[in-house]
Formats: sequence, C-alpha cells, structure tokens
Amino acid sequence: MKYTKKLVALVLALLLALSLAACGGGEAGGLTEVTLCLDWTPNTNFTGLYAAQAQGWFEEAGLKLTIVQPPEDGAAAICAAGQTEFAVTAQDSIASAFALQTPLEVTAVAALLQHNTSGIISRAGEGMDRPAGLAGHTYSAWNTPAELAMMERVVTADGGDFGEVTIIPNNIADEAGALREKQTDAIWIFYGWGGISARLAGLDFDYFYFKDIDPVFDYYTPILIANNAFLEEHPDTAKAFLAAAARGYEYAIEHPEEAARMLIDGDDTGSLSGSEALVKESQAWISGQYKAEESRWGYIDPARWNAFYRWLNDNNLLERPIPDNTGFSNDYLPQ
Repeated sequence: MKYTKKLVALVLALLLALSLAACGGGEAGGLTEVTLCLDWTPNTNFTGLYAAQAQGWFEEAGLKLTIVQPPEDGAAAICAAGQTEFAVTAQDSIASAFALQTPLEVTAVAALLQHNTSGIISRAGEGMDRPAGLAGHTYSAWNTPAELAMMERVVTADGGDFGEVTIIPNNIADEAGALREKQTDAIWIFYGWGGISARLAGLDFDYFYFKDIDPVFDYYTPILIANNAFLEEHPDTAKAFLAAAARGYEYAIEHPEEAARMLIDGDDTGSLSGSEALVKESQAWISGQYKAEESRWGYIDPARWNAFYRWLNDNNLLERPIPDNTGFSNDYLPQ
C-alpha cells in the first residue's frame, strides 16, 4: 500500500515509544498493572471500557488499568514496543504493519464494534444518497491509496463514473459546518459520532454505508489489539482484561444513559466538556452496534477479516500480501 504517510507516522511513533519508560506490566497494591492506549480522544467507541473502570470491574479482575492518549498515529507502535499491553486501532489502519517483511508484533483480540459504521455524508436532496451520485461533486479525501480505491469501487459498483468526482483535501474539523457552507459536497465519517453530531447541528443530510455497497468493506473498525509477547507470557491477564471489558460493554448496551455519564466523568482529557448532548445521543445509537447480531461482544469473524485483506492484496494496495488469518484471535475473549 501504500499507506505511506501512515507507515512513516507509525515508524516515528515507534521510535518515540522506545524512548518512553514502560507503562505497564508491574504490580500495584496486589493488582496487575495494564495500560491501554486509545487511538483518539475519549468517545463512545470506548464507553464499555470506561463503564468497567467506573464500576471497579477491572479491579475485581485483579487489574489496575491506566488509559493513555497516543502520539499521532502511534497507538499500535507503542503497543508493539511493549509500552502498553493494549491499544485501539482499526483493521484498515494496521494493514500496512501486517504487510511488512517483519510484521508488527500485535494481535487484534476484540472488535469494539461489530460492523463498519463509516460512510459518506452529503447535503440532503442533491443526489449523493448513493455512490453513483458523487459524480459531478466534490469529495474531501485524505488521499491514501486504500481510501481512493474504496471510493472508486463503491462509485463504480453503483454505476457511477469515479473520474467525474472532484477530489479535494480533507482538512475539515466540522463536517456539518463544511457541508452547510458548501466547502465540500461529501465527506467520509463514522455515523456514531460524525452523523449524530451533524443531526444535532440541524443539518439535513444523506448518508450511505460502505458495507451496504460492498460487503467486503464491512471490516472491523475500531479494534482492540494486544502486544504479542504479553499475550504469550500472560494469557490469563489478557483474558481477565477482556472479561472485564466485555462486562462493561454489556452494561453500556443495557444502560446507555448511565454508561454515557460514566464516559463523561471518566474523561480526563477535557475533550468531552460541553458535549454532553452529543455523548448521550451517540451512546443511545452506538450501544446497538457493540454486538449487533452477535451473541458475544468482541468476536471477530474470520471470513470478514480475511475478505478485506484479500481485497487489499488483490488490488495491489500493500507492499506484501497479508496471508489469511493474520493478526487476530478470538482465543482471549470470554466464552
């Protein structure tokens, strides 16, 4: 892939990580210390973790959990370097790291959401409720090879001409504002945050999911990864962590309003200050996405995982092909 910018950032973050003091793996008051690095500021993707923390379920499992923020694009690298036991990333984001001659030493151990909820938001009534309708309009892109290949695939599959889509840089912080002011016509967002935020902002919009256009794009995002050496040396600790996390997500499914408050109260970054309405509405929606139709939280379907990486392989979007069943395991989830 070329995923060049992400890979460079990953390497830089790894060098940074190697200069840090180890964050976890010790003992504190009889509890085993574990550290989790998020991939972004606290949001409703992570509510189950904050709910489990607030309820004391990690401590009940014998663990003292510390949640930290990453350097830019660096959560996976820090985890691979052993600076944290766990981290959050996404199946597409980490693909380039699994395609290296020496793959990054991490394994996906849980899906935080069961389906890919990302898609394209646009102003309502302008014909962009389907991918083919993007022709003749502007799309704000990060310009990664995989992103553009996915966009071309969904537009073409829907009968449109991707060559007629005008690509402009994505430097947007406020999607609803950018669409309302016609700075762009279409933006890639995750519905559980960006879509809910646009709705609360009063924007009348259309939206389509990538997974609805082509099932191969129903990949896992976000995912929880763990350091491979940690998994090999401390499998029971990993299982205890995931059992407590699963308990937190089950609570968030059953009690979204209470769980949303736990997320807000547990946020020590200040990023959710003033966003109580967004967190509450997002939580009400996303709680149904943690397990969706699956019977247990966190499960990764091998067929879906492999299908996306095969698509990357087949479209020559990676430096090296990723073999089937690379980079994930359901073995540490509670049964």
